[in-house]
Amino acid sequence: MPLDTWSLPLPLMLAALGLGYLLGSIPFGLLITRSAGTTDIRSIGSGNIGATNVLRTGRKDLAALTLLGDALKGTVAVLLARHLFGWEAGLAAGLGAFLGHLFPVWLKFSGGKGVATFIGVTLALFWPAMLAFAVVWLLVAALTRYSSLAALVASLATVVTAAALGQSATALLLALLTALLWAKHHANIRRLLAGTEGRIGAKG
Repeated sequence: MPLDTWSLPLPLMLAALGLGYLLGSIPFGLLITRSAGTTDIRSIGSGNIGATNVLRTGRKDLAALTLLGDALKGTVAVLLARHLFGWEAGLAAGLGAFLGHLFPVWLKFSGGKGVATFIGVTLALFWPAMLAFAVVWLLVAALTRYSSLAALVASLATVVTAAALGQSATALLLALLTALLWAKHHANIRRLLAGTEGRIGAKG
């Protein structure tokens, strides 16, 4: 969608943003692990509520459910807002869902790093960009065995793909989400630069 066709009234934009935030702020990682009776994930590992930290409980099934839930809340937010208010509202809801996951009000604004929700939002907004994310993630992960680096590079690929295919508004939003994603991965970036980031499949 080109930027010069934007026509969503401010009240509807704010409504879509709020809807997305509420959906995005659902802490699936915390809810799923609590229902399973495991350790509070905020007290282990990175303290994040995302699937990577859930995996540190030793329950791959719970991590997979968390990943799915965190992705789907982004997808549902975009599709629901688009259905209710129009295509442009999906962009606002996508931003809201991502912010909700990163900064959930229920958890004192301390959420996850956003990769799964980023994927879910991207899928709903422009699936070719999500496909680009998947391909680049697999390539970088296979070459480097760094999951964090793969996600960071893949997020840039979504912006390039959307822009190259004429989706300027989507590209702009994805650029904003990518910047936030990189900011939330600041500790990973420091470890990557220092050569101390954990690799996929590494023990200890």
